[in-house]
Amino acid sequence: MRIAIVGWGLEGQSVYRFFGNKHDYLIVNEHQRDDFPLQSEKVKLQYLPQDKPTGMTGTVEDLSYLEGIDSCDKIIYSVVAFKNLQKVYGNDKSFWDKATTIQHIFFASCPSPNIIGVTGTKGKGTTSTLIAKLLEAEGKSVHFGGNIGLPVLDLLPKIKPTDWVVLELTNFQLFNLPYSPHIAICLMIAPEHLDWHSDMDEYVMAKANIFRHQKPNDLAIYLATDDKSKELANLSPGKKIPYYSGPGAYVRDDGMIVIGDNGAEVIRKSEVKLLGEHNLQNICAALTTVYQAVGGIDPFDKLRVNPEPAKWIDKAKAVLSSFNGLEHRLELVRSLQGINYYDDSFGTTPDTAIVAIRALPQPKVIILGGSDKGASFDELAKVIKETEVRHAILIGKTAPKIEQALKRQQFTDYSIGPDKMPAIVALARKHAKEGDAVLLSTACASFGLFSDYKDRGNQFKAAVNSLK
Repeated sequence: MRIAIVGWGLEGQSVYRFFGNKHDYLIVNEHQRDDFPLQSEKVKLQYLPQDKPTGMTGTVEDLSYLEGIDSCDKIIYSVVAFKNLQKVYGNDKSFWDKATTIQHIFFASCPSPNIIGVTGTKGKGTTSTLIAKLLEAEGKSVHFGGNIGLPVLDLLPKIKPTDWVVLELTNFQLFNLPYSPHIAICLMIAPEHLDWHSDMDEYVMAKANIFRHQKPNDLAIYLATDDKSKELANLSPGKKIPYYSGPGAYVRDDGMIVIGDNGAEVIRKSEVKLLGEHNLQNICAALTTVYQAVGGIDPFDKLRVNPEPAKWIDKAKAVLSSFNGLEHRLELVRSLQGINYYDDSFGTTPDTAIVAIRALPQPKVIILGGSDKGASFDELAKVIKETEVRHAILIGKTAPKIEQALKRQQFTDYSIGPDKMPAIVALARKHAKEGDAVLLSTACASFGLFSDYKDRGNQFKAAVNSLK
């Protein structure tokens, strides 16, 4: 069989590993990569000769790199390439009948029905990690991947029928997906990736696939305080369960996180290490999910058990009191001369920057800006004006757009920053005072100045750690 792999990212590479060397391959990518396999009689490489433009994959204008893939027996594409493929092949049924994604392959082939999927605009990685850790604390065999950890095809050969699978699922991975997990969780929804999606409705409808194809004995878990999350959960024929509200996990007025119809006490919010209300939401989402999966009092099927509640809660408390978060998510990098430096490079929308600002009560110097994803900065500017932001440093292509939003709020304590991270951090330090926080939470993608959010966060940490 001759297989076309469209996109040589982590998912494309997992296709090559999964199908193995008994097949022939045509590997196509928008640009040349150092990690391509060697070209041979069995492996042909195809890519554009020029450098890839700054910005998201799947938006190049020269589509010649796709030539010939329709002659292959199977086409497995990275979802961000879908719109490029659509431009070339339109509604050609003969093409789309043999085109698929790794998500399609995984859901059609997974031997375990115990699949938990997490989506939302932000918080997916933290929530799915917590779910996996809570399940492992219960002694379950857990496979963890998707957008975080391993691609799903790398997980597939290891999964047994009674194992649990926890997947972080993005809008891209859910786009046009005709499958939904047994337990689906939708976190907060905010505008995102509007540089790829035609509009907000298309983005939201992609997320909806996490619920849309569920069955009546499945579970749809949603954020009670988010109208979009609730709206999407209502598309599921399964049982709908809120979190951040009973009977799901929520924070009681006295600061105790409780769960279930009887309000079983789990842990005080002061005992968890994660910062901010958004992380309390993530904790409650994870608790609600695992309580239903292995500790629920109203089981749907024979896969669930009912361990003694006190033991389940003790294990959950141990996980929540020790987990201090993922890298680049409101991560404390260093305290120096009374100033705390936080890396929130993973936050790439105005909404996530707002969440980070509100999570830190002390005065802040915030670093904002990068490449434009089509979002408005007006609400962010309003929050900056109304909260303890001492100074804003504006960087990247969106600096003028953020500047105009700040001016409309009559916020003048900002400066246009340099384009190198050591100089950006030095400028932030200059404006910060003892007791302040310096916060990298840019509200934007990283393209232009940095290769991705990880590169941006790592450069920030290196610059902070070099301060004397």
